[in-house]
Amino acid sequence: MRSLNRFSRRAFVQATALASGAFGVAWSGTTRSFGSGVRTQDPDAVLAKLMEGNRRFVNGTPSLLSRRRPEDFAQLAEGQAPSAIIVACADSRVPPELVFDQGVGDLFVVRVAGNHVTGSGPIVQGSIEFAVAVLGARLILVLGHDKCGAVEGAIARSESDEPLPGSIDALVKIIKPAVADAEGKPGDRLDNVIQANIRRCVGSLKTSGPILPELVESGELKVVGGLYRLRSGTVDLLD
Repeated sequence: MRSLNRFSRRAFVQATALASGAFGVAWSGTTRSFGSGVRTQDPDAVLAKLMEGNRRFVNGTPSLLSRRRPEDFAQLAEGQAPSAIIVACADSRVPPELVFDQGVGDLFVVRVAGNHVTGSGPIVQGSIEFAVAVLGARLILVLGHDKCGAVEGAIARSESDEPLPGSIDALVKIIKPAVADAEGKPGDRLDNVIQANIRRCVGSLKTSGPILPELVESGELKVVGGLYRLRSGTVDLLD
């Protein structure tokens, strides 16, 4: 089954090579990167790079501003090979490229209110799988943040039978299981639910679909959770 899955993914890569510009990068073991010259596929090294970037962001000493010029974008016109996938909340105060001090082409960013993937459907899941199977990204970081309005809505919805307007109600219902996960824990309730939601998303990505679990099990893909603090700018990795 493993070899069949590998063949299927190779065929998928070949079929989408011209569209993505990434053929010869995904699944080849190469360290070429369209964005920053050389890219490692070691997920631990990629994570360390992101955390170093976050420290620069917190200290106010960004080092990659020169890679955000028009000519830097033009160099990526032929393809992309991001090192990491960031599944982030859509909150306007949490821009992943700035938070991790990364340049154009370094991150494949998927953003949705509440940074949620469980029950979010094939659009979100498929976007993540595309970045792994075709673009060769080997790290997924689910990035939540404190004072998350979507999580606050899920807590409020768990305490009331009155639905929220429009599709907002369906959105917060997806997050509601995290409210139960955090029940009875000491400390700030909202913070506890936010962290429980991040952990649920990490667990879902590790076990969902035919593509990600196999790579997680082999150690080729790492899925981690992080909590962004709005006041300090710090990203705390969750165990």
